[in-house]
Amino acid sequence: MSQRIAPSSFLLLAYAGLALALSGLQVSGEESTNRKPTPMKLIFDTDIGNDVDDVLALSILHALQSRGDSELLAVTVTKADELARPFVDAVNSFYGRPSIPIGCIRKDPDKQKSKFLSLVETTDDGQLRYPHRLKRSSDAPEATHLLRKVLSEQTDGSVTMIQVGFFSNLAALLRTSADTNCPLTGLDLVKRKVKLLSVMAGAFRPVGNNNHRLEFNVAQDIASARVVAEEWPTPIVWSGYEIGLAVLFPASSIERDFSYVQHHPVAEAYYLYKPPPHERPSWDLTSVLYAVLGDRNFFELSAPGVVTIAEDGFTRFDPSTNGHHRFLELNDIQAVRVREALVQLASQPPDCLVTKRQ
Repeated sequence: MSQRIAPSSFLLLAYAGLALALSGLQVSGEESTNRKPTPMKLIFDTDIGNDVDDVLALSILHALQSRGDSELLAVTVTKADELARPFVDAVNSFYGRPSIPIGCIRKDPDKQKSKFLSLVETTDDGQLRYPHRLKRSSDAPEATHLLRKVLSEQTDGSVTMIQVGFFSNLAALLRTSADTNCPLTGLDLVKRKVKLLSVMAGAFRPVGNNNHRLEFNVAQDIASARVVAEEWPTPIVWSGYEIGLAVLFPASSIERDFSYVQHHPVAEAYYLYKPPPHERPSWDLTSVLYAVLGDRNFFELSAPGVVTIAEDGFTRFDPSTNGHHRFLELNDIQAVRVREALVQLASQPPDCLVTKRQ
């Protein structure tokens, strides 16, 4: 990767101003000083390490928290790699939030080696480039244990869950029994505490000539995907393969918009995964954007219905007035708006860095 020069403090402040401008409609007058919306409570479930869109999605979650739109309660990981949890920890620490709890799946290590998780072990002059606390994923709490603990501490119907990886953790959560954290089963705990699941999975429109797309997040754990599709007790909004494919994250942003520091974990992970001029589809990013800013007309929603998953992992949607599943739809104008919003959010500097430079 070529060396990039950090710009002036003025650019950092300009980014901060742009982030404020993105915050949407403001209540005017005296009312604006007395009314502050409650940040949306979020849990992020990710297979970070397989694809770099998870990293971009995590950066957007931090930007949304900086803007006061949301609060990231926890991150759970479905990739069984000993560097996955440290990488999440390093990104959270870069954004000034090292205390966000992280849970990890417990299973045999993935055979698919990550192209960028090793970045977390990079050193400069004997010091970690991206400081973090724990060194292995196995040092983190087990994912379902953490999910139960965090959910049990929230008010009823207050949590939005975002899943952009395999269905393994959420299916396992539904199967949990009462424990010291909560007397409810996993199914009842989700029913009481969660209001929405925003998931990047499936395919609901033809992709080119392919009418039978077997989407990666479903195909990696079909049994768990079927459990969640059939038994999850709250509304689910699916961002299908075709949505992320319609919004490519611009290579020019990776090359330019993250250069306010010499080393940025998002840009460097992107370069290691596949460098520009490659433009990565914004699969996971769209689920985050809808979950938090679903009222901003970035997307349309399908009619209500039911998603079923075949034995081979193919997702089928059947309209039903009683169904609690919907999937995202996107027109050309919305695609332009979504792309611009994702670029501005993903490249927003951390609060801690802006404050330090002032």
